Formats: sequence, structure tokens, C-alpha cells
Amino acid sequence: MLKLKKMEERNKTSWGGVAKWYEKLLSGEGTYQKEVILPNLLRLMDIKRGDKILDLACGPGFFSKEFIKAGAKVLGIDISSELIGVARESAPEGEFQVSNAESLPFIKNASINKIVIVLALQNIESVDKVLSECARILKVGGSLHLVMNHPVFRNPKVTSWGYDDENKIQYRRIDEYLSESKNKIQMHPGDAPDLFTVSFHRPLQYYFKIFSKLRLAVTKLEEWNSGKVSQPGPRAKAENKARKEIPLFLYVCVKKF
Repeated sequence: MLKLKKMEERNKTSWGGVAKWYEKLLSGEGTYQKEVILPNLLRLMDIKRGDKILDLACGPGFFSKEFIKAGAKVLGIDISSELIGVARESAPEGEFQVSNAESLPFIKNASINKIVIVLALQNIESVDKVLSECARILKVGGSLHLVMNHPVFRNPKVTSWGYDDENKIQYRRIDEYLSESKNKIQMHPGDAPDLFTVSFHRPLQYYFKIFSKLRLAVTKLEEWNSGKVSQPGPRAKAENKARKEIPLFLYVCVKKF
């Protein structure tokens, strides 16, 4: 009974219930996935023809499809059967399987060139198990590419935007950072209030300690901001400056040596 309850809680982090909406969102114009994350990943991953790439928590296959276009052989994995169904339709050249990210026994040791996890670690409870599996299946010299909501500036419910009227400054308020936390996040803002995911906040040291334990070396780190621009108005200048200075996303590349 306890095991079933835990599995039900894990499944609440899945985006399967909004699969079609999520696919449409990612493929639309002006999304962070399309405008910020994808071009930066393609620039940094250095995909070679024939590379075996694991897109872990692949969702509807948005990134998998682009990796295939770049010449890679892609295996996409997600816990949601609905999202995997969409991915198979979207990228028929890829291979897609429904699986929990914590245990991947069907993937051989040291068989994958590159692993990508985009905006999913924050929705996974047992991150240590997931990263351990990644270390097992990566080839020597292989790389793991992680994209996260920036844990410093985007900690759910304890970070927020503020405006200083006297100095005309838009700022980011941070009330907590080092404490780990778990929060319910609505999947589809403005609609379907009963559909939510669970987001886990961890400070940067949490991840770096796991990397060290698994003998994975950080080789690249970048922080990505928003390219959006405010409509003309009294706060537009401050808002645009804040967007340039305060990053939304953290990218980390670790390698297996």
C-alpha cells in the first residue's frame, strides 16, 4: 500500500494529463524552450552524426526531434504514457519508452554518448538515483546536459519580483535558498486548477555533492536570461534591465572520465 501511494505521488509530477496542450505550448512561437533553451543546447552539445542521445523526461519529444535533425540516434524516456504517445507521433525516427527515470535496466552500461534533462530535475524526487543511472549508462567521455529553473532566483513561493519606486529599480526578492523544499505547482495556469506537478527546490551544493560522489566533473556552466522586452511604460526600462541581469535558467554540463 505504501509503495502504491508513493507511485501515485510520483505520477502527480507527470505532465501526461496535459500532454496535447504541453506539445502545442512547446512548439509555439516565443516560448523559452524554443527561443532560449533549444538554440543554446544545440550550440553547447556539439552533436555528432550517430551520437546516441538519451532525452530523459523527454515529454512530447520537442527536443528529441531537433536532436534527430542534427544527426543523432535518440532514445526518449518519460514516465507519462500520454507524452510518449505524442513523442512517437512527433518524432517517428526516434525510439521512445515509458519508464521511471530512477531505474533504466534496459539501457546497457557505458552505451550513451550524451544525456539531456531539460527542466525535469526539479520535478524528480530521487535525483541521486537518476544521476547515478546517468553515470552508469554514459560512455567514458560522455556528457550529461542539465537545464534547470535557476535554483537561486526561481525558488517557488519564496522568490518574487519587486519594484523600488524611489530608485526606479526592478529587483528579485529571495526569501529562502539553502533550505530544500517541495511545492505544488499548477501545470496549466489559468485553467484546470486540479492539475498540478510537484516541484522540489535544492541549492546548488546539493547537485555538486552528487556529481562529486559519482565522479562526474563539471565542464561547463551557463546562466540564461530572457530575451523578452516590456511594452513601453514607466517601468519598462527597469524591467528590461532586470531581465538581462537576473537569469531564468541554469545550464550545467558534467562529463564522465
